[in-house]
Amino acid sequence: MTDLAARLSAIDAQIADAARAAGRDAGEITRIVVTKFHPAQLVRELHALGVRDVGENRQQELTAKHGEAELDGLRWHFIGQAQTNKAGAIRRSADAVHSVDRIKLADALHRAAEDGGVLDVLVQVNLTEDLGRGGAAPGEAEQLAEHILALPSLRLRGVMGVAPLDEDPASAFARLRGVADAIRRVEPDATWISAGMTGDFAEAIAAGATHLRIGSAITGPRPDRG
Repeated sequence: MTDLAARLSAIDAQIADAARAAGRDAGEITRIVVTKFHPAQLVRELHALGVRDVGENRQQELTAKHGEAELDGLRWHFIGQAQTNKAGAIRRSADAVHSVDRIKLADALHRAAEDGGVLDVLVQVNLTEDLGRGGAAPGEAEQLAEHILALPSLRLRGVMGVAPLDEDPASAFARLRGVADAIRRVEPDATWISAGMTGDFAEAIAAGATHLRIGSAITGPRPDRG
């Protein structure tokens, strides 16, 4: 077994353990491998190991790797902050955008639609007190969701959030779950909760996360970009 395969297997075992502890079926949880700063070759290796969901934080990397690693059944998740002028490039490469945090971005992604395609999107919720952080304020997320529902080229899938570093992740994810429940009352099919990274995915699973974003615990240390 390669180091990559061993790390992937170890994380999947931990996900299964956390799901059992929460009384959930691990089969309903999607593990997204974040390949930030790693080459497209790593994506090909992950695909050979059965990975079908990968995530990128930066549009340039998403575009480049998508072009180099067009593999059967591979789904690309854009999870970083998005500029409206990059909406077209993101849409051409992403199968899902987790970080829709404002109406202008939703509109830009909608305008970039081509060939009648539909893009899966999530409302990113800011779980911190810092208004400068990415994400819609919890009290504004439902309004953003309703706006997305009026854009026919976007499919509202649910919510995404990142737990603050200075707070117990369980309480942060409980707030995210509350926002998710409110949005599901507006759109019952918006069932995704994208939450949880290497250090807090057990708490995210306990709060109902359906999509986990795991990076270096699987991929190994990120390459030196210097």
